[in-house]
Order: sequence, then structure tokens, then C-alpha cells
Amino acid sequence: MELPLAIDLARIQFAFTVSFHIIFPAFTIGLASYLAVLEALWLITGRQVFIDTFRYWIKIFAVTFAMGVVSGIVMSYQFGTNWSVFSDKTGPILGPLMGYEVLSAFFLEAGFLGVMLFGMDRVGKGLHFLATLLVAFGTFFSAFWILSVNSWMQTPAGYAINEVGQFVPADWWEIIFNPSFPYRLVHMVLAAYLTTAFVVGAVGAWHILKDSRNESARLMFSMAMWMAAIVAPIQIFAGDVHGLNTLEHQPAKIAAMEGHFETRKGAPLILFGLPNMETGKTDYAIEIPALGSYILTHHWDGEVKGLKAWPKEEWPYAPVLFWSFRIMVGIGLAMAALGFWSLYARLRGSLYEPGLLHRAAILMGPMGFVAVLAGWITTEMGRQPYTVYGLLKTVDSASPIDAPALAFSLAAFIVVYFAAFGAGVFYLFRIMAKPPTPNETGIPENHPTRAAGITATPPLRFPGESPKSGH
Repeated sequence: MELPLAIDLARIQFAFTVSFHIIFPAFTIGLASYLAVLEALWLITGRQVFIDTFRYWIKIFAVTFAMGVVSGIVMSYQFGTNWSVFSDKTGPILGPLMGYEVLSAFFLEAGFLGVMLFGMDRVGKGLHFLATLLVAFGTFFSAFWILSVNSWMQTPAGYAINEVGQFVPADWWEIIFNPSFPYRLVHMVLAAYLTTAFVVGAVGAWHILKDSRNESARLMFSMAMWMAAIVAPIQIFAGDVHGLNTLEHQPAKIAAMEGHFETRKGAPLILFGLPNMETGKTDYAIEIPALGSYILTHHWDGEVKGLKAWPKEEWPYAPVLFWSFRIMVGIGLAMAALGFWSLYARLRGSLYEPGLLHRAAILMGPMGFVAVLAGWITTEMGRQPYTVYGLLKTVDSASPIDAPALAFSLAAFIVVYFAAFGAGVFYLFRIMAKPPTPNETGIPENHPTRAAGITATPPLRFPGESPKSGH
């Protein structure tokens, strides 16, 4: 369906800002949990390497969290400026859900973030660990509400429509726990954990290549590879289950993702090809016979609907969905492969020997972000031509804004975002490029141990803890 230029620009603007934003929560959700695990291990074992690594990553968490907050504020304004009709019609449902996210999850994160960042030497061990746990829980709880909002737009439930055409709540439980919500929540949270693991693994691998004796680097790499080996296969299974749920509730999206235009039994799995929206077929298709039906229906002769089962004006744009889905799946398989490779190296006792495995881990470092973006592109493009699937079309959701105004604001966003967040990401790279040192764990430059050339880190003590009490 051909959309007016103003609506296309509004969609591009929102897609641009949300793409910048999502990479930061995808990282902080996993990183907050990683920090909680590190602090717990330090409290349990007393090993200094855990608190060294904790202090190394907490600075990175602080910068990333700040960029996530700033990048997210802009999107709320766009609902009013560019999508006022959508906001008016869905406000009675989505407004409270977004409010719950702010009042519960964000306040929880922000309220205890200061204690987590600056309270290590000011409060007791228990209170500081509790603050870290609550920040980690807050990031997860934030994902809970945001995924509930997005899932309701994909599979609306528990609503009624009032006399002025607004969606109003009829059953809040059905709204929050709508049919696709559990699958999306699990899939996204696992994606966030894997994204963080591969960043941590890449940083650890980088420093192992420089100094294989760096204990914190070895710890980072080992923990990240355990996550890759265990969670990546679970994510592949979760993605399959999520796909079956999507087939039930949004079959046109699945047809576009798979490149199927014709409805048929024993449908092939199209590995690669070029979906052609004009001719209604996938050109240059490389197929595996009947495997598509087996994956989607778990029967070799199961029927898979093609896009031609729906009016052409309701087709999502198959070329983008087809390839964004394959990028996401391909990266997921590569993550699992790297995890299994690390298990092999671990069994051989060569996990920390600098080599090809570590270089591969560095290359895979940013791939989690690419997979998250590809997954969200698949989700959101597959919902088109609707903002609320099957009920409210995109063309009927936009504000009456002229295209030149949108083009100017889009250009401004591009310039400001690349400048501001580019600088932030550059600063993060500078932090990650530095190996953990004794100074990262709190030893001042003028401390006598540094002047004497001693590099071992003294035990970290909380107020009231005697030097003899240890950890």
C-alpha cells in the first residue's frame, strides 16, 4: 500500500530514534544482571577478581544507562507530534501501561542507581548488594511493561471500543498478558543477555590477546562463553516457539518472513531468495523441499498460507522481513556455534590461549545489537499496514503534519544523534580498551602501594570493617 510522504517520513523518524534507543536497554538489561552476579560471587567467595570486574563494568553501565534514558525521552514526544491520532485512540490502554513502567520500573532503577554507583564505600555490603539487585530487577521490570505495550499492539486483547472510537480497557489481565506477550518477553530478555554476554566476551578476548594472564579478562571471557554455550541454544528454541505463536496470530507476517506467496502443503524452506512484491513470487529461491511446513506446522505436509491469501493492500513488505529475519537467525546460529567452540576449547584446556577463538569473539562482539535490531525490524515491519494489528491502520494513525517539517526534524535528529551518541559510544570504547587495573578497584595514583610498584589490589572494606575481618 502506497503511503503519503509525510507518513513515510514519520515512520522513518520513529524507526531511527527507536533503533538508537533499543541498543542501550538491550545492553543495560543484561549488564545489570551481570553486575549483580559478579557482586554475589564476590560476597560468597571473597575473590578480589569479582569485585575488580564489577568496578570495571559499572562505569560502562552508568554511561550506557544515561544514554538509554536520553534517547528514550524523545520517542514519547513523537507520539504527540507525529502520531497524535494513534495516541488518542490507544491512550486509555497504552497510557496507563507506560505510566506503570515509569512509576514502578524506572523509579526503581533510578532510585537505587545512586547507591549502586556511589555507595560501595558508604553503605554496608548487604544494602549495596540489595541496590544492585533492585537495579537489575528494575531493568527487567521495565522490559516487562514495554514488551506488554508492544505485544498488545501486535495481538490486541481485553479491550472495548467506546463511542468516539477509542480503545478502552475491558480486562487489564488480558491486556497485559495478551497472547504474544510471554513469548516476546522471553525472546527479548534472552536477546539482551546474549547481547551483553558477547560484548563482555569481546572485551575479555581483546585483553586476553594483549595479556593472557589478566585475571579479570579471563573471567569475563569464561563467563561470556558459558552464557553463549547455554543460552544461545535456548534462545533458538524460544524463537521457534515464538514463531509458532506468530503463525497463529499473525500468519501474514510469517508468510512474508518465509518468502511464501502461494498457499501450499509441504511448503519448502526458502533459505535465500529475492521476494518480489510485484510478481508475487520469490525470485532465485534456494529451497529445501517440505522443510518449511515441518518447521511451521511440525508436519511434513502441513499447509502454509502464502501472502496471496490476503488482499495485496494488507501485505507487509516481504523483502525487508525476509532478510531481517535471516540476519537475526544467522547471528543466533553463529552465537551458538561460538559457544560450542568455546566448550571444545575449555575441554582441551586452551580457553585462555590467545588464538582464533578470541578473534572470532571480538568479531561477534557487536552482533547481538545487530540481531536485536533485525528482530525488531521483523516485528514492526511485519505488523504493517497496521499500528494496532487488524484494527487501526498506520495511514489512519498519523498527525496532520506536512512532509517538509518532518524532513527537517528527521535531518536534525540524524545530526544530533550521531554527534551526541557517537561521542558516547566512542567514550565507551575508550573505557573498554583499557584493561582492568588496580586503580580501577579504587587505589589512588598516589597510594603507597602504587609508589612501591605493588600491583596487587588490597581488599575492599566497608565502613566499620576491621582490617582483620577480611571479606
